[in-house]
Amino acid sequence: MQEKSKPMLKFRKILLRTVQVILAIILFAIGLLYVTGNSYIIRGVKLTYLKGHNTANIDDYKDFDNNVILSYKPQPWIEHDLYNKIELTDTLKAELERFQSIGFFVAKDGKALLERYWDDYSADSHTNSFSMSKSVITMLLGKAIEQGYIKSLDQPITDFLPEFKDDEFGKKCTIGDLSAMTSGYDWREDYYLPLNPTAKAYYGSNIEKQMLSRSFIQEPGGNFNYLSGDTQLLAIVLQRAIGISVSQYLQEEFWQPMGMEKDAYWSKDRKDGMEKAYCCLNSNVRDFAKLGQLLLQKGNWNGKQILDSAFVQKMVTPNYKAFEKGQPARYGYSIWTDYEHQPNFYGLMGHLGQRVIVIPSENLVIVRLGHQKDNRQMGKGFLDNDTYYFVDEVMKMLKTNQLLNQQQHAQEITRTENSIP
Repeated sequence: MQEKSKPMLKFRKILLRTVQVILAIILFAIGLLYVTGNSYIIRGVKLTYLKGHNTANIDDYKDFDNNVILSYKPQPWIEHDLYNKIELTDTLKAELERFQSIGFFVAKDGKALLERYWDDYSADSHTNSFSMSKSVITMLLGKAIEQGYIKSLDQPITDFLPEFKDDEFGKKCTIGDLSAMTSGYDWREDYYLPLNPTAKAYYGSNIEKQMLSRSFIQEPGGNFNYLSGDTQLLAIVLQRAIGISVSQYLQEEFWQPMGMEKDAYWSKDRKDGMEKAYCCLNSNVRDFAKLGQLLLQKGNWNGKQILDSAFVQKMVTPNYKAFEKGQPARYGYSIWTDYEHQPNFYGLMGHLGQRVIVIPSENLVIVRLGHQKDNRQMGKGFLDNDTYYFVDEVMKMLKTNQLLNQQQHAQEITRTENSIP
């Protein structure tokens, strides 16, 4: 018995020593993360990999502190005569299901035409808009300019961010540069690599300090370079200019005046901290669709001008000077655009395929929310592959049901001609 127990005892000692070494390495790594200011990685690992994800997910607002944006006197969508009577094309249905969509909504001529949900999600669900929030921040910027808190898009950011008054490039940056993504700010846009500023902004606990401690590395006003840091800086400008949080401002100037159907949640870095403005406005398909409808209606809502029409036009017009000759001009002021595709469209677009797509020629708004994005390169256009599926397949559905504007116009002409004696 003793002879047999010796190998077992030796094995246990080796195992114990191995576990001790592993624990020591883990503790050292954790300590190193704290010492180097990268402790946010611990939180990130806990909320992603340990939950079976490899990036942020649409439901993780529950893991963060949030500001609540209260609704007031909801104005539900008026339903179209054909509401939910139109079938999805097989191609669109396959696209939506393949990439784990949780909600799809179409509004035609200001009325709800189609609404679908998957996996127990509903109109009551709240999910993350991700970078669709960037468009919302610029809408708030337009309102702040209209109300005189900010002079114009050309105002220097140093009027509100004196932290950059000695920065060689930062002191030249305008508020418009932040919205148009032409700032020259030092940022790496990556939603998967743990050690980068985007991840730190998402999982860190002091986003304002992080933004203001970085610098500008290029001359502002140049080429388009998509940076979440730009939008977060813009939110800091807004907060300092108007004196309240961007959540409160959204509630007062848009959410309640537009009769949003549900409260919304804007995730923050910590309980007494700031909204993660470049992402993380959590709502539902119906209320996100209203944001698209507001842009479609050039800022007018039920006869009231919620947002200046000239500013809306500025948002949805490609910022041509930010793109080289031959490059597709795909971005305005925090709005993605494709005016080469037929039909033309623009939209709010976010990580993992969150979409609010506006097709002006058809008075059409399309919303898609879901877990994954279609990353395939299929040559449909210069924006993400899925946007073209949504646009083209919905257009087919409208055509089949004779709902396209040109079809309706032709029908009106025919009826008029037939009525002539």
